[in-house]
Amino acid sequence: MRYFIELSYNGTAYHGWQIQPKALTVQEVLEDALSTVLSDTISVMGAGRTDTGVHATQMFAHFDTDRLFDTTDLVYKLNSFLPFNIAIANVFKVKPEAHARFNAVRRSYLYRISLKKNVFTHRNAYYVKQPLDVDKMNAASKILFEYKDFQCFSKTNTDVKTYYCDIMKARWFTKDNEIQFAITADRFLRNMVRAIVGTMINIGLGKIEVDDLHTIITSKNRGEAGYSVPAHGLYLTEVVYPETILI
Repeated sequence: MRYFIELSYNGTAYHGWQIQPKALTVQEVLEDALSTVLSDTISVMGAGRTDTGVHATQMFAHFDTDRLFDTTDLVYKLNSFLPFNIAIANVFKVKPEAHARFNAVRRSYLYRISLKKNVFTHRNAYYVKQPLDVDKMNAASKILFEYKDFQCFSKTNTDVKTYYCDIMKARWFTKDNEIQFAITADRFLRNMVRAIVGTMINIGLGKIEVDDLHTIITSKNRGEAGYSVPAHGLYLTEVVYPETILI
């Protein structure tokens, strides 16, 4: 049987999602937990690959096993076994061909910027001391909808076949003492959200103008875009699938 597992994690202690040599990752810890609890060798495939330090309030992965178990009981056992920074929300059966990565129809991210020094959120939000012009940043966000090719925001030397992404939502808003950026697309390039946010911050600080974003995007040059903001302010917040994958 193939199962989807829904989880969340605080990425501070991890070198991203994907297994890599000599580095602790979320995928490795999850596979070890599933293999131990189910007494089986379990491999998982995630909905995406979050980078070092990036968090997820909702992530999905799929795994296969012939073991019989109660899904509610498995959630309880996994949460008892896993460290405090990984939590399982749900486990459910899906069709054999369902794929956590390729069947996702859209993904959403949130980036948090703290407007004041906060000892309780310094590892979970990026502290920016200078005032930001949110109206200009939102004006720039609307420009994103005019384009599909976002090579300028992609990490260089990646193995992607296309830089095309369909951005469905992008907006800035204030919440408590933070400015937050929410973005939804069918897919994202490596480092894309962090590069967009860094570019928007430059606009909010008045270092570049709103209309400069057109030139940056059409350049297809990562060097023309803004800096990559720190990973600890970034959250994968939603992954959406068609109901047809369910049994």
